[in-house]
Amino acid sequence: MGGSVLPSAPQPCPLLLVDGHNLLWGATFGFPAEIRSRDKTRLLTGVFAFFALLRVAIREDFTDQPEVIVVFDGQYGGSDRKELDPTYKAQRPTDEAALTPIQFLPDVKRGLDQHRIAWTELDHAEADDVIATLVRTTPPPRPIVIMSRDRDYYQLVTDRVRVLNTKMRPGKRYIGPADVFARHHVTPAQWADFRALTGDPADNIPGIHGIGAKTAAILLADGITLDDLPSTGRLDTGRGRTVREQLDLARKWRDMSRLNRHLNVPIAPTGQQSQLLPPPADVVEKLGLW
Repeated sequence: MGGSVLPSAPQPCPLLLVDGHNLLWGATFGFPAEIRSRDKTRLLTGVFAFFALLRVAIREDFTDQPEVIVVFDGQYGGSDRKELDPTYKAQRPTDEAALTPIQFLPDVKRGLDQHRIAWTELDHAEADDVIATLVRTTPPPRPIVIMSRDRDYYQLVTDRVRVLNTKMRPGKRYIGPADVFARHHVTPAQWADFRALTGDPADNIPGIHGIGAKTAAILLADGITLDDLPSTGRLDTGRGRTVREQLDLARKWRDMSRLNRHLNVPIAPTGQQSQLLPPPADVVEKLGLW
């Protein structure tokens, strides 16, 4: 007699971790049309576009409805990195126009609550670090997608963790390990080392003067890290000497670029699919903003 075949355990739905501020800024400044209330007195672009872009991403880039968790930057999220370097993100404009997305934040959070989409925010943490922690604490083999245009997340990419950049054209929006290597010639595990050498203008990390992406990739070839470099001979000639002279500075930039994967996050994935989002106009209607 043949043995009975046990049914396989159901596969968990994908986990979609959304960088909330990144999406809100893109929604506010990148949406093709300005959205206002019916009496034209209230600007609603950020709220409308936030839910429009999230809904479209789920509908177009997922075959199965995911569990969605939106993560926002805390008010003092950059404080740890600013202790390392007070100029961290200091170049970002802080005038009223540049901070327009902030006015939409309370209504976006209300909208997420109304449609049972989980969100979290830690006062002293950046969204990057909260997401990194959620990635670490979500057991395999569950697939994870990080929705953001921020390339800092590349250091989290593995065979089951991908970055979704909806600004890229269809077919190219998902970034896995092979994509990171094809575009930058380093592995995800080397990303913080790569950024330490090349710099990151978005975070005001200058990197090592004179070291561009091509030189950095050559120095880090074969999986080498900053700590390995002194013993390789690659710092004995050419621009490698510049890196040798500023290696401690490069380590500082690397520490600032690395994501903290060990925060105490007050939310955990449930494994259950999130509620389907209605059209954005319906979300705005339910919020009473029209």
